[in-house]
Amino acid sequence: MHGTSASPERLNAQQRSAHIRQVVLAKGVELRERYPLLKHQDTIGVGILALALVGMIGSAALYMSGHLAGWACLLLNAFFASLTHELEHDLIHSLYFRKQRLPHNLMMGLVWLARPSTINPWIRRHLHLNHHKVSGTETDVEERAITNGEPWGIARLLMVGDNLMSAFIRLLRAKTWAHRWSIARRTLMAYAPLALVHWGAWYVFLGFHAVNGIAYLLGSPVEWSASTLAVMQVIQVAVVVIIGPNVLRTFCLHVVSSNMHYYGDIEAGNVIQQTQVLNPWWMWPLQAFCCNFGSSHGIHHFVVKEPFYLRQLTVPVAHKVMREMGVRFNDFGTFGRANRFVRQEAVAGEKVHAARA
Repeated sequence: MHGTSASPERLNAQQRSAHIRQVVLAKGVELRERYPLLKHQDTIGVGILALALVGMIGSAALYMSGHLAGWACLLLNAFFASLTHELEHDLIHSLYFRKQRLPHNLMMGLVWLARPSTINPWIRRHLHLNHHKVSGTETDVEERAITNGEPWGIARLLMVGDNLMSAFIRLLRAKTWAHRWSIARRTLMAYAPLALVHWGAWYVFLGFHAVNGIAYLLGSPVEWSASTLAVMQVIQVAVVVIIGPNVLRTFCLHVVSSNMHYYGDIEAGNVIQQTQVLNPWWMWPLQAFCCNFGSSHGIHHFVVKEPFYLRQLTVPVAHKVMREMGVRFNDFGTFGRANRFVRQEAVAGEKVHAARA
């Protein structure tokens, strides 16, 4: 099976997946030979991290000194933070400093600081590697936590952009106190300390402005103490420079990721059915804050050991062979099917047809 000329009709799912992997890996080798800089993977990873951190700190400084509008700072930092998310994902797969624990763990710590809304990355490593083993099943905790498989409605809308709200709603749905306690304990362990502070400050910010808004409508403004107003001024700055950017980034990433992964009725181990390519033009406002995730992440399920920036470069070749081998593109029906692949319906139809025959 060389090139992209293999006939999918004569290949089973594993053979089609292997063909996609072969073609994409070959493209990666070709790119590294053509651009030798790409062989310096650790250096590139450090360079991207430095760019992201300097960008976030620089835009925060410009905002705090009055040289940058708050909305511009928020959007810029959401973009820079999205780069650190991709770096964390690469680090989870040990793509930078694989045999040098100090720089590897230092990078892990720094990408966590840039995204305090997220769980501890060392804990996430176990969840994410499990995601690759059981993608699309109930035991895929990572994707289930970001609403994959959840019907669209008020609950999913609340859960998709708020990690703690997602855990809280799952806790309320638990049928036993033992299960509730288990969810609460795991959540506190995974989100301490950064995410608890991040989301706590976000809820204080929302509550403060909600109370002010209601009081204004009732015609009786609240007389806050000087110390409360001083604390809120600090939180206001934090919302613009780090909290708001990560709320926006989280929402964009989770909407895209939870809908490009399938759930519930896929064949075990069939990578062809695990994801789709989700890249319509109207999703670009979301893709801009999650590094083109909907377009490129499906490639990662076939070729795990390639850094995110190289995956972006292989997109044209990868998309061509993925389409030829039967990977779905822009299956918008997933939004109405709670991310089901609908294989069960097809099987049921075949059984009915067989029974009638």
